[in-house]
Amino acid sequence: RKPTGSALSLVQACDPAIFRARSLGCHGLVSPRQDAQEKRNKAVSLTQVKPGGRPKKEGLVQNVTEALDTYDSIYVFRFDNLRASTLKALRMMHKEDRYFLGKNKIMQIALGRTPEEEPKDNLHKLSQHLTGTSGLFCTSRPRKQIVDFFKKYVETDYARSGTPATVTHIIPAGPLPFQHTMVDQLRKLGLPVMLKTGVVTCEREHKLCTKGVPLTPEQAQVLKLLDVKTCEFKIALVAVWENNNYTELSK
Repeated sequence: RKPTGSALSLVQACDPAIFRARSLGCHGLVSPRQDAQEKRNKAVSLTQVKPGGRPKKEGLVQNVTEALDTYDSIYVFRFDNLRASTLKALRMMHKEDRYFLGKNKIMQIALGRTPEEEPKDNLHKLSQHLTGTSGLFCTSRPRKQIVDFFKKYVETDYARSGTPATVTHIIPAGPLPFQHTMVDQLRKLGLPVMLKTGVVTCEREHKLCTKGVPLTPEQAQVLKLLDVKTCEFKIALVAVWENNNYTELSK
């Protein structure tokens, strides 16, 4: 049964949408300026985030939200083979900028997952790209400068166990650049070595790893001992938000 009379007035008074429209005096119509102000002041809920480490998650949301007012552009980037030392070097190069690496769901909440949640227009479109190994890069520098930098940026490092080998590496028969005290260690790592007149020598040609096949812990250790860096770290810019506009950079 539908409410009538005084009962209807009570229902309307308790309806937040009607109450808000009456308080604005515009019968539910909100100006763009008022809507933008409400988006900035919107409280972010973490109720859908798994429990544990709540202060850290709230801190990440707050930092990302503050960056939206500090920087002109926000990029989503993807990466592989990231090392702590590499990230530290990038942050040193871009001291005036800001990198965010954290749980994608938390950063999505900060940007907004829907038009209703976003603190600024079109941020929810950027939020959709936060999947897999991704992060946020905040800057006020020109887009061309940023795009050109990351196109050229490559860092190499030692491959880790479980990483697919990028090359087939063959150790030729003959002397190896190791101290004689390492013979037992090298044998445990699977190398056919022996001492010849005090020189560590590979007895025969030895295939250390095969391209595309995940490295074992022993293979990764030998590559490091040989100072062979096969792991490349690159950053791929996926999309950018600037001046309330969203642009996809790569698919």
